[in-house]
Amino acid sequence: MRVRLISFGPLKSAFAGGGDTRELPVGSSVGTLLDGLRRESLLASNALANAAVAVNQEYVKPECILSDGDEVAILPPVSGGSVGLVREPIDADAIVAEMKDGADGAVVVFDGIVRNNTRGRQTLHLDYEAYEEMAVKQMLELRTRALEQFAVRDVAIVHRLGRLVVGETSVLIVVSSAHRGAAFDACRWVIDTLKKQVPIWKKEQFVDGAVWADGEPFPEEIVGAVQ
Repeated sequence: MRVRLISFGPLKSAFAGGGDTRELPVGSSVGTLLDGLRRESLLASNALANAAVAVNQEYVKPECILSDGDEVAILPPVSGGSVGLVREPIDADAIVAEMKDGADGAVVVFDGIVRNNTRGRQTLHLDYEAYEEMAVKQMLELRTRALEQFAVRDVAIVHRLGRLVVGETSVLIVVSSAHRGAAFDACRWVIDTLKKQVPIWKKEQFVDGAVWADGEPFPEEIVGAVQ
């Protein structure tokens, strides 16, 4: 069978940017393709260390089985704004500094911080978990929609997972734009939408017990799909 291989941005030097084809045995997986690419050159092998793979415009894992005619994209980390889930402390100052550009008239930041109480109960720490592959995909879609809807220059969305103590950043949204109004609107929309539909959950540990935080209701278009 034959698949079409494409790539973008900085990975064009290692893989075909405009499109190339690879012949593979029927039933081959993405992992089989990647192993073959690694053997082709040291440059290709190094490039795959931080790359993602999409088949027919959907992110996949190495065990995904390929079919004849599939389009396989080797993708570098998203350029511009950072989008992702991390387990180490979020360096808000560094991300904001990276987001600034000479064309910007405004950078709006939402820095979500773990507070020391919820509804009068003293907080010891929070634990965040996520359906990670889906959460990252949803965050990337939010970034794309924000860029299109609000005509801002760049958007960063970073969410922390694991255990966080009081004072640490749990989620950071940074929007850079030529105009402050668009930046404010986009930042508010991103965090509000993220809270409603990106699959991330929070467990609150208080001095007198623990509880999973109530999530905001899903939008009707999501709930309706399973009713």
